[in-house]
Amino acid sequence: MTSGIGRRRAAARDEGGSAYTERRTEIVAAAAEMFKRNGYRGTKLADVAEAMGLDRASLYYYVGSKEELFQDVVGGAVEANADAAEKIAAGTGTAPDKLRALVVGLMTSYAETYPFLYVYIQENLGPGARDRSPWAREMARHNKRYENAVVAIVRSGVEEGSLATDTQPWVVAFGVIGMVAWSNRWFNPHESTVPATEIGAAYADTLLNGLINRG
Repeated sequence: MTSGIGRRRAAARDEGGSAYTERRTEIVAAAAEMFKRNGYRGTKLADVAEAMGLDRASLYYYVGSKEELFQDVVGGAVEANADAAEKIAAGTGTAPDKLRALVVGLMTSYAETYPFLYVYIQENLGPGARDRSPWAREMARHNKRYENAVVAIVRSGVEEGSLATDTQPWVVAFGVIGMVAWSNRWFNPHESTVPATEIGAAYADTLLNGLINRG
């Protein structure tokens, strides 16, 4: 049975009032910062309410659970990155061009959505994750879409002769993804003196200097 506060929350979201939407966006952003700092399991709804200057009852008007907050924090960003990777893979240009666009784009997305994607990485929602909910399975599907796009780019480069490697394309692809993802340990766009685009370009240079076929 839906509670009274749940019905009011659903009605407010459906109506989409600008003040309600703006306040909810602020709550999601505050939760994202706490998830990154304390981890999902170390963050309580009461902590988010305190950070926003709300009591628990007022917070429930905007969000129903910590799980809902977490899904809002990371879901859209993960799907958007998968869409972008598939678009790059299917587009024109050589494999090195595509890898450069993908690496720079991924690093830039970490900055633009900060800290949402980093929260996802830190919570390790990969194939071995404990969460088996429909939402987690959907995120795993987007994750796989991203991986497949990177593998396809590397494979096409090997086949066209623009990339050279002595190992399987998926090994290189996973290395590319991991190299940029490791930035979750140190990069904060609000504090870094080096912009995300410059970091992504440096990563791409390092990667391609070892992969481009110069024969």
